[in-house]
Amino acid sequence: MNDETPTEPLAETILRITAQHKPETVSQLVELVRQAYAEDREMLDVRQTYETQRKQILSTILKLQQQGKLQLTPRPPPPLPTSAYLKTSAALWFWTTLVLTLATLTAVFTIPETDYPLVYVRYALGATFVLGLPGYAFTRALFPQQLPIKTGEKDLDIIERAALSIGMSLALVPMVGLLLNYTPWGISLTPIVLSLVTLTVVFAVAAILREHNVRTPKKP
Repeated sequence: MNDETPTEPLAETILRITAQHKPETVSQLVELVRQAYAEDREMLDVRQTYETQRKQILSTILKLQQQGKLQLTPRPPPPLPTSAYLKTSAALWFWTTLVLTLATLTAVFTIPETDYPLVYVRYALGATFVLGLPGYAFTRALFPQQLPIKTGEKDLDIIERAALSIGMSLALVPMVGLLLNYTPWGISLTPIVLSLVTLTVVFAVAAILREHNVRTPKKP
């Protein structure tokens, strides 16, 4: 065998198998070539042992790679179903939002204003909810992957999301109050809380579905 140029039948078969089967590793490619060898005896010497055949295949693969004719590319991982994606760390924000929303809802309707010092828990959860969660969920739904604001530091994404979340919350809450003003329920505690909770949950669900769709690789 020529040391500079790979054996033509073997090299052609390696390139053909790579294009057809797209193996991820050299080992997979070697096994596929040996399977093809069983059907085409002209590629390798029949009298060669398994190890000799394997070395010849590996040598040909190496030369093809050096010549730039062969490059193995790993396949993308299979897409995660939504149920599996919800169990990953990427969905932590979603569960945190739901837990804080549920905690706020529970505190508002179970802790009376005269119950000190528990009422401060209600105030803290209520302020966090009203000033942050509706806008945060809405922002995640609009920008599931990254904010359109260009910065030089990735760590600033958290600060940007926090600032944008507060701004969006301050815009959404008055709009909810304005709309409720034209309904039979009017502007009171119960309809406002239930409306904001509903909006937050809807935005959060829409955001996690969009995020899963954007970040999960599609089937080839």
